[in-house]
Amino acid sequence: MQPFLEKIAGNDEASWSMLNRRLDAAIPFEWHHHPEYELTLTLNSRGQRFVGDHIGAYEHGDLVLLGPGLPHTWASTDKIDPDGQHIALVMWFKPEWAAGLTRVLTELRPLNTMLERSARGLRFSRQTANQVLPAVEALFDKPPAERLLDLISVLTRLSADDAAEPLAAPNYHAPDMSAPDRPRIDRVLAHIHANYAEPVSIDQLADLAALSPSGFHRLFRRHTRLTLTEYVARLRIGEACALLTTTTRPIANISDAVGYRSLANFNRQFRAIKNLTPRQYRQKFQTS
Repeated sequence: MQPFLEKIAGNDEASWSMLNRRLDAAIPFEWHHHPEYELTLTLNSRGQRFVGDHIGAYEHGDLVLLGPGLPHTWASTDKIDPDGQHIALVMWFKPEWAAGLTRVLTELRPLNTMLERSARGLRFSRQTANQVLPAVEALFDKPPAERLLDLISVLTRLSADDAAEPLAAPNYHAPDMSAPDRPRIDRVLAHIHANYAEPVSIDQLADLAALSPSGFHRLFRRHTRLTLTEYVARLRIGEACALLTTTTRPIANISDAVGYRSLANFNRQFRAIKNLTPRQYRQKFQTS
């Protein structure tokens, strides 16, 4: 399992690309990034969503806009309707495509704020996602010109969603995919995302990056703008949030599952990142 630079296939009949992805077994963890914006609507599926340093639970109707270069993946745990398929309706468009729209068409300039916010990943509210869901499903069966107009209409409606929430941390910075040391950090991040609940070995990560420990720390900070400890903590607490809101597992059990052998340390780290205790976070979610 290696992160990769996904190359989005073009279409001679369209200025943007799309994919109607349907899977019987599962949506696999495929940590990747690409230079295009991505709008993804996930249906009949639930599991975990990984975006930058964010980990969160997703359900049917999850609608997310991702900025260029933002590492991400979805990984399913089960289907809503066991007889159906996991569905991911994916739309990709290039930064220059979006810039051209907002530069030439004054009416579309409000899209700029939404596009800027998508640098951290942007999850749209349930209400807005439900409103645009029929339009997104329908555009996949329309001719190219109608698809384009419908996509612009969907993006315009999404830009008015004041309840849309960013996913990655405020200081998260999408790595530069063109950097010559990009393969090094990709190997490191793939290993961390697959093993963050286990003790982190600096020597092992430095070996993966083919660097000295000090060189590794400089590389990691340059690409993530976080220390290794901060990055792992965000991953662990993100997974804890998903378990708190989608299961009834005891908090001590969740603490252990995400890599904290000390419940007191887990509570302290959780509060530092979420400004709530794990119990308060679960109660807040249940209330809402």
